Amino acid sequence: MAQTGTDPKAHTPFLSRPGVRRLAPFALITAIALVFIFENRTSVKIRLLIPEVTMPLWGALLIAWGLGMLACLFTLQQRPKRHNRHPR
Repeated sequence: MAQTGTDPKAHTPFLSRPGVRRLAPFALITAIALVFIFENRTSVKIRLLIPEVTMPLWGALLIAWGLGMLACLFTLQQRPKRHNRHPR
């Protein structure tokens, strides 16, 4: 089946697509963060305002990473849409 020239994604290289360009840094940072998290397996004492908790460091780092990802998603969803407001 021959392709027509109407589909702009048909000739766009995979790594040049905007969705892939936004996802690549996220995937790279996530991979590095997860390697760092799971390499730190010792137990540590963590003070949460008043209580003191003993838990593996990887668990605390994973919780902090997850909260950071949720904050990032929340921030991106709350960003107002930008409109061109040029007088006509």
